[in-house]
Amino acid sequence: MRSKLLAAPYLLWMALFAIIPLCVVLYFAFTDFYTGAFTLANIIKLADYLPIFAKSVWLALISSVICLIIGYPVAYYIAGRSPLWQRLLYMLVMLPMCMSFLLRTMAWVAMLEDTGIINSVVKAIGLQPLPLIRNDAAVILGMVYNYLPYMIMPLYTVIMKIDRSLIEAAQDLGCNSSQVFRGVILPLSLPGIISGFTMVFVPAISTFYISQKLGSPGTTLIGDVIESQFKTAYNPNLGAALSLGLMVIVFICVAIMNRFSTDDDEGGVVTL
Repeated sequence: MRSKLLAAPYLLWMALFAIIPLCVVLYFAFTDFYTGAFTLANIIKLADYLPIFAKSVWLALISSVICLIIGYPVAYYIAGRSPLWQRLLYMLVMLPMCMSFLLRTMAWVAMLEDTGIINSVVKAIGLQPLPLIRNDAAVILGMVYNYLPYMIMPLYTVIMKIDRSLIEAAQDLGCNSSQVFRGVILPLSLPGIISGFTMVFVPAISTFYISQKLGSPGTTLIGDVIESQFKTAYNPNLGAALSLGLMVIVFICVAIMNRFSTDDDEGGVVTL
């Protein structure tokens, strides 16, 4: 009985901020905007947006992979420092997140635009301005910059907890640095990789402000379409259906990622 009482605040929180909003989304997704009658028209219209869904998934995957490539060495380096340096470096990683998401994105606009900081330097040395903004690459850059800390945090936490005696044992058995990494460190850090990949992929696939400021009219992502349905087209029912479709895609992608993880919280199986 006492455990149920202790769980009551969590259950109330889930009901207020997860279950009830989901029910509202389901209601609007399966009802007509004008009559409120049950309909599948909104769900059927999702087929018209499949290319946008696909592009959103593709850009989110690219951003997540780049974050992993950059974030893993950073997290590994931080985990190998002394406790004092770990706290300092971790704080530096988290420092940009203390700024507004809007300001961080606008800073990149100021740097990449045709009359921005980078192109001003390029023109000053006599070269033609570079097409740094209003393309997919700029959107990916914005995603990587904004979501990179979400990759570093779980990776650092998992790598820091790896038992160093396992590394020493592998070295005593004659493994070189590459073999130690492949056989010990990488498998044991797999939960951090999956967690970090998920934490980057989920917000990246649903982002809309980054694509609006750094992308071109052809870089419309599903988050932009959902926002437009609520703010411009004034069709919350279709917006709810698109949100539901995005939710299903995210669940499928996360389920696929979790297939590569293990039940052991400390990591995978050590194979030398």
